[in-house]
Amino acid sequence: MKDSQFTYPLDDGSQIHVEISIHKGDRTARIDFTGTSPQQSTNLNAPLAICKAVVLYVFRTLLDDDIPLNAGCLKPLEIVVPQGCLLNPNYPAAVVAGNVETSQAIANALYGALGVMAAAQGTMNNFTFGNEHYQYYETICGGSGAGASFDGTDAVQTHMTNSRLTDPEVLEWRFPVLVESFSIRAGGGGKGRHNGGKGVIRQIQFRETMTAAILSGHRSIPPFGLEGGESGAVGRNLVKRHNGDTELLGSKAEVLMQPGDVFEIETPGGGGFGTPLRQLCPNYSAAINEIVKENKNV
Repeated sequence: MKDSQFTYPLDDGSQIHVEISIHKGDRTARIDFTGTSPQQSTNLNAPLAICKAVVLYVFRTLLDDDIPLNAGCLKPLEIVVPQGCLLNPNYPAAVVAGNVETSQAIANALYGALGVMAAAQGTMNNFTFGNEHYQYYETICGGSGAGASFDGTDAVQTHMTNSRLTDPEVLEWRFPVLVESFSIRAGGGGKGRHNGGKGVIRQIQFRETMTAAILSGHRSIPPFGLEGGESGAVGRNLVKRHNGDTELLGSKAEVLMQPGDVFEIETPGGGGFGTPLRQLCPNYSAAINEIVKENKNV
């Protein structure tokens, strides 16, 4: 490990900045978030406990040993988070999205600074719907980031979330909705020497009038690649009305759904790691074709 820093931009224009200083003599590290945006008027502020939890998570993943989760893991780590910033807000700042969205951004920022893994989808894609009779909440998987020795994984919950989706049969039995599709999103992962994982496409058709809301990220800024790897695809939220109209939504939106309307969520892909072979070798495709031809001839 070595001293490093990383700036991670968010869709709303704010940023997370982190500098990591390694002290090899006493085997400690300083993680300094000075330079992170001030607390926001939105609900993306994350309490200090969230920031510390993400730091603990990330540094535990760097270890080969399978150790239990315990507070001792934080003893070698000095965490500096300025008071009044996005990651240490003053009361009465709104913080509901800090746990589900900003936590994911902190994890990606730390991995970017450490240089060990490209960005995962960086969001939980929080999807809710309901009316006076029904209420439902789910998070939706996406692509994970690639590393120096591995590809990212398609359609997986990443980093600060590990929840499971309700089975389609149970969802359709208990709620007046239909799962029209739930599939891996083609081309969503960033290319690289190791490719990022692909996101998913999830389409829910409504059978009753309900209010639906999405709280998500990486709808305008793509999840970063590392060491020459390409970024993953940004996510997309839209509503397909029963009359044929399509409404493109932002990363955070609330809409009224009528019977026959479909809410479609395309989740981000993970970033790639390392320069893609096609860039290192401009004639890569031609060379591969020649090898294939020679093997067929043999």
